[in-house]
Amino acid sequence: LWFQENTYPAAQKPTEGCHLRLHQKPFPRLDEGTVQWIIDQATAKLQTAPPAVKAEKKCMVPSGPPIAAILERNGNALANSARRLEVVRNCISYVFENKMLEAKKLFPAVLRAMKGRAARHCLTQELNLHVQQNRAVLDHQQFDFVIRMMNCCLQ
Repeated sequence: LWFQENTYPAAQKPTEGCHLRLHQKPFPRLDEGTVQWIIDQATAKLQTAPPAVKAEKKCMVPSGPPIAAILERNGNALANSARRLEVVRNCISYVFENKMLEAKKLFPAVLRAMKGRAARHCLTQELNLHVQQNRAVLDHQQFDFVIRMMNCCLQ
């Protein structure tokens, strides 16, 4: 047991073709005294170790203030935010219209804009709009762009 727990991890990997071997070694007899000594050592180590981190309880996170309240407080950021939302809308339109070159140009700006709550909200609204218009059939590249935007939004 001690050897198994205290060896280098790369040394514990089974050899290639080990499942094909016919002659397996029998499991060795265990010395009761040695096993008890190893258990006592591990118990002593656990008693001196710092306490384990408690598992976090799942809970509901309250939603923040509405977007309108945030935009009212930051009047000077309104124009900047509006431009970012326009970039998000344009990129999504380009993706669904299969204008991938234009979408590729806007994509880095869209990913940067996803740091803001308003842009994430805009993304969900625009995707919902395209789904309702029955234009939700995508090829592989379009799907990849949408998934990358959604992934960034979730992160």
